[in-house]
Amino acid sequence: EIKFQAEGGLIATAGDEKREYGQGEVFAVTPDDAMFQKGTIKVESVVSGDKITVSSLNRGYGTPSYLGSFELFSSAEGMILVNELPLEEYLYAVVPSEMPASYELEALKAQAVCARSYAYNQTQGLSYPEYNAHVDDSTSFQVYGNSKEQESAVRAVDETRGQKLWYQNQVVTAYYYSTSCGKTTGIEAWGTTPDEQNQYLQSVEICKEDGNAYEAELPWYRWRAVVQEGVLSNLIELNTATEIGTLQNVSVTKQGAGGVALQIVAQGDGGSVTVDTENKIRRALGGKGYKIEKQDGTVVDSQTLLPSAFFQIEKSEGNYIINGGGYGHGIGMSQNGANEMAKCGKTYIEILQLFYQGVTVE
Repeated sequence: EIKFQAEGGLIATAGDEKREYGQGEVFAVTPDDAMFQKGTIKVESVVSGDKITVSSLNRGYGTPSYLGSFELFSSAEGMILVNELPLEEYLYAVVPSEMPASYELEALKAQAVCARSYAYNQTQGLSYPEYNAHVDDSTSFQVYGNSKEQESAVRAVDETRGQKLWYQNQVVTAYYYSTSCGKTTGIEAWGTTPDEQNQYLQSVEICKEDGNAYEAELPWYRWRAVVQEGVLSNLIELNTATEIGTLQNVSVTKQGAGGVALQIVAQGDGGSVTVDTENKIRRALGGKGYKIEKQDGTVVDSQTLLPSAFFQIEKSEGNYIINGGGYGHGIGMSQNGANEMAKCGKTYIEILQLFYQGVTVE
């Protein structure tokens, strides 16, 4: 069941059928609703600009409300909910979901330009053609509507309205991640061959004029994990679907720009496995069963992925010690790096032109 309501009322239509709901009145729909026999159900607010609350959903900030209109499709798995709205208004709910709205305005503006560039490229095709939809609201694309709209994020979108990142006469796909280790890496970390179109994604140092990294004081700038031999043996076998027996050694056999691990080899008494590219390496060494200590002393449980692929690993007394830095894939813009740069007076243009080499903002 999906439940909708809007302050000024709703209109639901399907084919020649039309239902009207008054101020705050709930429109509840189930997969067997007779309206679906007439096609897709469209839900619009009576008052232009009114948000539609979907009270049957729950997001990071609670019950979400959305600008624009909705289309509902009935499928074998249930109902598909598609929100249609202008790109700029979409960004109002992306920016605070992807970067804390408390961050510096110039960092939020950089995030807005990145998110707009990414979204623009997604509008050039349909990722969900069966629903006439470009993106979903998850990390598979960009997180949308998980955090409440905030005045600072709306301002960042409005003050950069329409601005996108361009390179070689193309709008670029502006990748971003949480925290750097003081350096970014290039597209090779994903196994992609550098070419004329992706040269904006290069390894750069994120350092102040005095040579100190902008993020040097942040918790994830450096981190450390001590993993028991047996735990890492099991995780590597599980994550790579390769039987290697008891782990004897793990080594980084290839590094990329900025010091990122591009290849590791795990050797056991029953075989070995080679893992390439940053995401697969982080997955191979990730999983439950050990703790990670950030440089500020806080300790967190290990996750599906290792925090980053910027690390060194060594064996010591039945344990594997992983010393690493940063959080995320390390390609494109560090969001925390952008915020620290903004605190030091850098503009969003300066921030973007550091992380994405040779781009223009137009």
